[in-house]
Order: sequence, then C-alpha cells, then structure tokens
Amino acid sequence: MSVVISQSEHAPHQPSLTVHGIGRVAYGVDSDGVTRLHDLYQRDPVRIMFPVPPRNEIQSAVFVNTSGGLVGGDILELTAQAAKDVAVRYYPQAAEKVYRSNGPKSQIQVSLTVEEGAWMEWLPQETILFDGAKLHRQTQANIAPGGRLLAGEMLVLGRTSMGETVQSGLLQDEWNVHADGRLVWADSFCLDEDFAQTIHHPAGLNGSTALATVIYVADDAEQFLTAARELLNSIPTDVRVGITLVGGVLITRFLAKDALTLRKAFGNYWAEFRHLSAQLPAALPRLWHI
Repeated sequence: MSVVISQSEHAPHQPSLTVHGIGRVAYGVDSDGVTRLHDLYQRDPVRIMFPVPPRNEIQSAVFVNTSGGLVGGDILELTAQAAKDVAVRYYPQAAEKVYRSNGPKSQIQVSLTVEEGAWMEWLPQETILFDGAKLHRQTQANIAPGGRLLAGEMLVLGRTSMGETVQSGLLQDEWNVHADGRLVWADSFCLDEDFAQTIHHPAGLNGSTALATVIYVADDAEQFLTAARELLNSIPTDVRVGITLVGGVLITRFLAKDALTLRKAFGNYWAEFRHLSAQLPAALPRLWHI
C-alpha cells in the first residue's frame, strides 16, 4: 500500500514583493517492491512535476520556479529524499535566474537525504547571476551507509549570450556533505564586490564565466576515480576540468569561458558517469535538453 501526503498552499499576502517558495518531495519503495511517491509539499512559487520516465529509466521529479527568477530577499527551500533502496532523479525544469539587487540577497537552500541502498541524482541546470545579483546558496547532503549520491551545480556569471559579464554583486555558494553522520566534505565559493578582478585574474577563474561541480558520494567512490578520469578525455580542450577524491567524495570541477560549451561537457560527463557507476542509461532527461 502506498501513502502519499500531498500538500499545496499559496503564500499569504504580504506587503513585500519577495517570495518564500518551498518544495519537498520523497520517493520510497512499497512492500510490493514498487517505487512510489511518499511525500509531497509545495508552496508558491515552487511547483513539482512528475514526468513519465522513459523505458529502463528511474523515477524522477522536476522542480519548477514559476516566478521566473529570484530578486533580492527571495527564498527557495528545496528538499529531496530517496528512501531505502530507491533509485530516483531530481532536477529543475530550467535555468535559475538571479536578478540585480540593491538590497537583500536571494537565498537557495537545498537539502538532500539518501537512505541505505538508495541512488539519488541531483541534476542541476544553470544558475545565472545577472550583474549586481546577490545570492547565498547552501546545499546540505546526508548519505547513509550503502547510499549513493550523484549531485552537482552549474554557475554562469552574467548573460554571456548577450555579452554581459558580472562586474559586482555577491555570491556565497556552500556545500556540506555528511556520510554516515560524519562531515566528509565542505566547500565554499565566495565572490564579493569586484567580480571582474577574480574572474580575470590568472589565479582566479582566468577569464572563465561558467563553472560547474559534480560530486559522487558513495562507499565505492574511490574505485571509480581512474575510470572517471578517462571520461575526461572526451571533454573539449576549451573546457578546463579536473577530478580528485577527498574524504571518499569524488569531485569533478569544470571551468569554461562559454556557458553552452560547459553545459554540453557537463551533460555528457554526467550521462557517462551515471552509466559507469550505476549501470543506468547514458542519457539525460528530455526536459534538461529544452
């Protein structure tokens, strides 16, 4: 038998124009061995969709921000869970835009929980910072023994297709990953005030305005280090990429001057790695390509 708690509400009227969107979703395996939705909560402007997976694919849920982007003071809380022995993929419908703010910063709070024997993918699309944007993003991940997490992020500094680069603003992007209740990886990337100096400095981003990270957290992460490095041989030379293992976390970093080039390299690597590590199809969701 399947029990689903599905709640939805509209945010109450407030005098400010800022929003506080919440999306929470969890999949579990029922006694009959079928993966089903076990928990769902959503509050404007967050909506969660459930596309029918292609043949031989795992269940998935798609987070949608119906507001079209974040302005100063907006908050998004996104929570995703994979219960014991579940295989599931979560991803946003589209790139997230963060607009210029003359006051408070926008916040994105992500919480990922992977229980014993579960496989979870947190597959991002780009977060695009406009000039003058202020963003604080925190991603918390908790993985139980025997659980596996493939997660990532992509950042684009400025609307590069329009020739815009970010000159100033605020970016605080933090990861905290716990495995079996123990902190195994913490990462913080911060840009403040003069973005251009860091972007163009040889010891900074060396002119790159698109960057991405992929992490694989699992008991078997170490055994995929060599094979994952071999996957990098197909990455275009105009994308700088490296991979390492820290605290049992396999970490891959990407840098590029062109956002579309990085997106293609990121997507190809993700598809190949999920096939390598979980014997899943080397493919990305159709919505991810739109």
